[in-house]
Amino acid sequence: MAFDELRRRLMLASLALFTLPAAAQTAYPTHPVKIIVSLPPGSGADSTARFIAQRLSETFQQPFVVENRPGANGFIGARAVASAAPDGYTLFVGSNSTMVTNAALFKSLPYDPVKDFVPVERLARFAMVVVVPSTSRFKSLGDLVEGIRQAPGKLNYASGSAGYQVYTEMFHERFHLKGNAIAYKGTAPAMTDVAAGNVDYAIGEISSVLPLIRAGRIRPLAVTDSQRLKDLPQVPTVAESGAPGFDVTAWTGVFAPAKVPDQIVKALSDAVRNAMQQPDSVKFIAGLGGTVDPGSPRELRKFQLAEIARTREIVKSAAIPVE
Repeated sequence: MAFDELRRRLMLASLALFTLPAAAQTAYPTHPVKIIVSLPPGSGADSTARFIAQRLSETFQQPFVVENRPGANGFIGARAVASAAPDGYTLFVGSNSTMVTNAALFKSLPYDPVKDFVPVERLARFAMVVVVPSTSRFKSLGDLVEGIRQAPGKLNYASGSAGYQVYTEMFHERFHLKGNAIAYKGTAPAMTDVAAGNVDYAIGEISSVLPLIRAGRIRPLAVTDSQRLKDLPQVPTVAESGAPGFDVTAWTGVFAPAKVPDQIVKALSDAVRNAMQQPDSVKFIAGLGGTVDPGSPRELRKFQLAEIARTREIVKSAAIPVE
């Protein structure tokens, strides 16, 4: 073969390599990918993780498998991802609790929500609802506020995570209230105890409370979002019920261990964003009471840092003990 022809073929081969998708250049993935969720089945984070896992399995033609590791305020699941090999085969569907609130509530964490993770993509945000047992004497948010005010520190509220404690205390602060937090390993068991009447009230994300509301086991009093929900049009917002400007939502996003190669992060980010923008994805998230909320890795990091700063201010102003 002539030298010029050999050089031409080598140049074409090199050009083809550089035009391959990022995933192909890194040969990723070549075997199953694990997605860890720090909450139990039934939470919005878990449902969203399972949905996106299916879409990523279709995109990459490799299994993306969800593994639940709840408990210890999300420490167990988050630490498992933070300590995993930075090869893209262990991912984390994090939430405001694990990736923001813990940084504000704990002096010493077994993981660093910022330094130990690289952001991949935002997924969705979810409105939350103030609820009480269906047998409760509280028929409205005003009733609940007055009941807590008359017995400061005596009424118990269910806290499905550190994040929900912060948001409930934010609700308390707006109305100058004091309640007693009862911690649970996730929103689902917290709502189960509300339905059983073992606690007086709680704030839970819409995906966890809606089935219990429809079953008549818990009563919704107010929505924490800035607007009423189409699934609960008769339920006013907290802002409408005496706290103008009150607007709190839970959120989820995909993270990977720090130092995962940029090509893998980009391939995952592009795939997640494309999947979440499809009509069936928007419909699925809406069915959970949420809103698709994609964004680039840089946007997710900027959002995370801003939320950490905001939450620290909430913790300080509400005098929430830092452990």
